[in-house]
Amino acid sequence: MTKTLVIAEKPSVAQDIVRALTPVAGKFDKHDEHFENEKYVVTSAVGHLVEIQAPEEFDVKRGKWSFANLPVIPPRFDLKPVEKTKTRLNAVVRQAKRKDVTELVNACDAGREGELIFRLIEQYAGGSKSLGKPVRRLWLQSMTPQAIRDGFDSLRTERQMQGLADAARSRSEADWLVGINGTRAMTAFNSRDGGFFLTTVGRVQTPTLSVVVEREEQIRKFVSRDYWEIHASFQAEAGQYPGRWFDPSWKKANAPLLPSGEPDPEQRADRVWNERDALAIADAARGQPASVTEESKPTTQASPLLFDLTSLQREANSRFGFSAKTTLALAQSLYERHKALTYPRTDSRALPEDYLPVVRDTMEMLAGSGMRHLAPFAKQAVDGNYVKPTKRIFDNAKVSDHFAIIPTLQAPSGLSDAEQKLYDFVVRRFLSVFFPSAEFQVTTRISTVEREGRSYAFRSDGKVLVKPGWMAIYGKEAVSDDDEKDGKNLVPVRPGEQVRTESADVKGLKTRPPARYSEATLLGAMEGAGKFVDDDELREAMQEKGLGTPATRAAIIEGLLAEKYILREGRELIPTAKAFQLMTLLRGLGVEELSKAELTGEWEYKLAQMEHGQLSRDAFMREIAEMTRHIVQKAKEYDRDSVPGDYATLATPCPNCGGVVRENYRRYTCTGKAGQEPCGFSFGKSPAGRTFEVAEAEALLRDKHIGPLEGFRSKAGWPFTSEIVLRFDEEANNYKLEFDFGDEKDPAETGELVDFSGQAPLGTCPKCGGRVFEFGSNYLCEKSVPTAAQPAPSCNFKTGKVVLSQPIEIEQLQKLLQSGKTDLLDKFVSMRTRRTFKAFLVWNPAEDKVTFEFEPRASKFPPRKGAPARPSAAAARKAPAAKKTAAAKAPAAKKAAAPKAPRKTSEASHLQPDAALAAVIGNAPVARTEVVKKLWDYIKANGLQDAGDKRKINADAKLRPVFDKDQVTMFELAGIIGKHLG
Repeated sequence: MTKTLVIAEKPSVAQDIVRALTPVAGKFDKHDEHFENEKYVVTSAVGHLVEIQAPEEFDVKRGKWSFANLPVIPPRFDLKPVEKTKTRLNAVVRQAKRKDVTELVNACDAGREGELIFRLIEQYAGGSKSLGKPVRRLWLQSMTPQAIRDGFDSLRTERQMQGLADAARSRSEADWLVGINGTRAMTAFNSRDGGFFLTTVGRVQTPTLSVVVEREEQIRKFVSRDYWEIHASFQAEAGQYPGRWFDPSWKKANAPLLPSGEPDPEQRADRVWNERDALAIADAARGQPASVTEESKPTTQASPLLFDLTSLQREANSRFGFSAKTTLALAQSLYERHKALTYPRTDSRALPEDYLPVVRDTMEMLAGSGMRHLAPFAKQAVDGNYVKPTKRIFDNAKVSDHFAIIPTLQAPSGLSDAEQKLYDFVVRRFLSVFFPSAEFQVTTRISTVEREGRSYAFRSDGKVLVKPGWMAIYGKEAVSDDDEKDGKNLVPVRPGEQVRTESADVKGLKTRPPARYSEATLLGAMEGAGKFVDDDELREAMQEKGLGTPATRAAIIEGLLAEKYILREGRELIPTAKAFQLMTLLRGLGVEELSKAELTGEWEYKLAQMEHGQLSRDAFMREIAEMTRHIVQKAKEYDRDSVPGDYATLATPCPNCGGVVRENYRRYTCTGKAGQEPCGFSFGKSPAGRTFEVAEAEALLRDKHIGPLEGFRSKAGWPFTSEIVLRFDEEANNYKLEFDFGDEKDPAETGELVDFSGQAPLGTCPKCGGRVFEFGSNYLCEKSVPTAAQPAPSCNFKTGKVVLSQPIEIEQLQKLLQSGKTDLLDKFVSMRTRRTFKAFLVWNPAEDKVTFEFEPRASKFPPRKGAPARPSAAAARKAPAAKKTAAAKAPAAKKAAAPKAPRKTSEASHLQPDAALAAVIGNAPVARTEVVKKLWDYIKANGLQDAGDKRKINADAKLRPVFDKDQVTMFELAGIIGKHLG
């Protein structure tokens, strides 16, 4: 008997398919990597199992990233397994090669990426020749069992999917060609003077970055101008109303031009650019009668369109502060796990014309749901027959591979708070699009003062919500006529009535630069190919030429954040010095096409044409290959010393001669004092691949020290954190930049006295109660080093300013001293795996040192009913915090020091415990550093840690005289001990 192999994109989807098919195809048996019955074998990938690579003869290893090996344009692309999912790939290939499997069904996600995942697996399974088995496509818009069964009843043919398959492969190969060649060419250019300065570029990533950098350049170059507005208050018989002066004859087309010849965007009809003129208008109008003309008309406002992924990400960012990545993850969970939403990775905001019955059923489900805040509106829509076949909502021409995101027929349960917020958000939009338009009464009133042959016009606008329509779903209600809420409702004026100008005041204002991008506005700019478009309909018309796709835009933004091209501050996205340096390089080399949003938008448009069979794959790839050659050639042939650009002049003078320090493409360089030659001082802008911000360069010159800073990379490519110093080099007779890893000699070893008199203490030592100070690359107890007050150290509390590449800020150290625990820190780098991890730093008295504490790892699935909850192993796991990391030492290339012998404690530092303490630890003189250890030995031996809170210690008969109370915390021990030592 022959069988059909169904390959899903994820294991959870495979399980959904099995559950949906069981009633119609029979029971499935579960095996390790697949499900099987008499007709079907169902298995799954876990995302991408295979990736493209250049054939071996074209492969260029990172150590050989030089122009001699570029460009890399292979005649074909080989495939290689994704290393971490090799086992899963082998399992899928094993099923595909079975002799009884005669047909394949591609059940990966319905879209370009899902098509690519399947096609690469199929190609890899066939090896040098095709598998030779027919393929059909399961195309799912919803994950409900009925939708899956309907999908199997209407499987698409391989021929129907050929355009999408070509576009998927072309996108993947184009990204490889441009990304690999562009990145290696720019890295080779930036590394010509030595070192390894990784400079990543990408077909979509770099134009997106360009959009952010160009906005920041506008902000930096913006020169604020003063302007004035005249605000008046008019007295009518029915009361007062406000008005603002404007010039009725002003037209945007006649506005003054900027020196560049472009219209001045700051010009407005109600702005006066001279204070004297503004005061003259106010003086002329104040106290004078005014005639009134008024136009009042009804207007309507329809609800916004249904959500596609990008509009959902934008509005969720504005409303809830969710990142694009978070919104996609939540929507994917609601689609895949809860079956509550339709397919989220869509660029359509309409529904198919035959979807009307499903929408009506969905509305009835919502009406009968337990959502008290939304169910009444759904019931109103059902009772009022609001769901009708309108082209604004149901239009096949506006539906591409997927339709808009709407709720499914399945009411969800067990949602997290964030999932519930997003689900409600989608449901509200779904309900509102079928509700009547909101109705307003809009009034425009012009109050005109005539004086000495001149007219002064003041405009007043009123907008009253008469019928809320869809806005009621969002909590908006109609306001009564006498409601002057927000100044939108104007008091009435009789026809022919003259009013009096009670007051006229001048308000001084300043023009403001354009706002920085947030994720919401950047997603909008990406959607409009770099032109931010707020209008729904216009944005929809430009959608096919956007930057990236709805499914990839979140990942692109996250990639820019990971590469430190942009930083997220609150909701703002701010480009770094590294981003400006890349844009300067692309412009200087004349390869701006890598940064042009419009061009990349054209490529996306051509890929969409390919999907519909209107453009050949060969023609598109020839164009990409030619552009790749051009990029490499431009970088290779550039022979000038510096790249032209807009560079900074630092305010801080040269530390060597006091001259002016200026930035160029590669360095900050002294240009000498006026009329004098430069002294030769300079330092690289990007030591170890991390580019200085201008403010950081200023601080380094001023203080000759900065850090610790993150983001450096060793020659082997490992990330590390270090301080940077400017040290005077006697041989060169000038200052030079050096990394400082805190390799200073231990004063406790050298006996050199340390003076803390000029410093403020950071807190109390948790071990001995002494004061903790900042010293070199560490935070340490004053009693851990020789001082004038105490030449022999008696404590060993010390923790690094950088622990496993994680900078420990003073605020975190103070939290550690006060509460015994820092916040959760997320930039530790494992010395073994080189991966980042999150942990708390805690003072561990039992181990007598600072250690890691890991947050409890939440279970992926809730425990079964009645099953006892098991504590997470990660919660109990502790590891000593390393003083320094191998990554941090790599660039220093210093020989490892021999292990230090344990320091002997002199008898002079031994103290006599009093009778109460001696009853616990013995009567012999003891060093302070050993008291805590002895106490803890006693506490643990007698089980005195509180069962509910291990940080609390219960006193027994012996400890009560020491503690002077029944219970203490572990952080009180150090202070208590001091009272009992003589």
